[in-house]
Amino acid sequence: MEKILYFDCICGVSGDMTLGALLDLGLDKDKFLTEINKLNMNDEFEVVIKNKQENGINGTKVCVNIKEHTHEHHHDGHHHHHRHLNDIYKIIDDADISDNAKEIAKNIFMQVATAEAKVHASTIDKVHFHEVGATDSIVDIVGSAILIDMIDVDKIYCSSVPLGSGFVKCDHGVIPVPAPATVEILKKAKVKMNSVKGETTTPTGAAIVKTLSNEFLDDIEFEIDSIGYGMGHKKFEIPNMLRVILGQKKKRA
Repeated sequence: MEKILYFDCICGVSGDMTLGALLDLGLDKDKFLTEINKLNMNDEFEVVIKNKQENGINGTKVCVNIKEHTHEHHHDGHHHHHRHLNDIYKIIDDADISDNAKEIAKNIFMQVATAEAKVHASTIDKVHFHEVGATDSIVDIVGSAILIDMIDVDKIYCSSVPLGSGFVKCDHGVIPVPAPATVEILKKAKVKMNSVKGETTTPTGAAIVKTLSNEFLDDIEFEIDSIGYGMGHKKFEIPNMLRVILGQKKKRA
């Protein structure tokens, strides 16, 4: 049997929902906080973990609160450093976390860099990270890498990813949902163009599941060991949550 993790993208996927869902599996929250605070940025943020119920379902909500004294400029409630890929890699390399977590985090950021370079007709080295270069997104991605390293599974699978609809404001102005970077990242993955009004899958969430997943499957058989729910911040017409399931799957012959 293989130890597997399954991302059940009920409404979509984002970085903070991934953190919440993985922690909700029962992982050691204090150990996670110790590890994430090894980022050489902990004067910029504070991670708050709390319970949240939606439609009678209890889960975990993770908030990355930005400390107001940091020298960032704010745009539509987001907190931005206009960092390049090398800047982010240095932050990861300087953190005293496991080599595996560092590699996972770098791979996720490479997915974003490749997509952003394509969308903006730039190069991987020159592209500016806006939303995904912000402090909260770095914490989401590195935090997800730390938790995946803690879980230590053999394979990771993901359902079809719902993308949402409509328009969203970002650093470049008003853009369609799904964001161009999101659809670029999710090439070769299974997606759903659903009618939920709003951005249900963010570039950060897309990069996490694209990097981690061995395969995108809606039809999968396995034994369930534990279940986690990560709660989102936005309110949609369907429950805004990500479900992750830890289980055992028979190895293919």
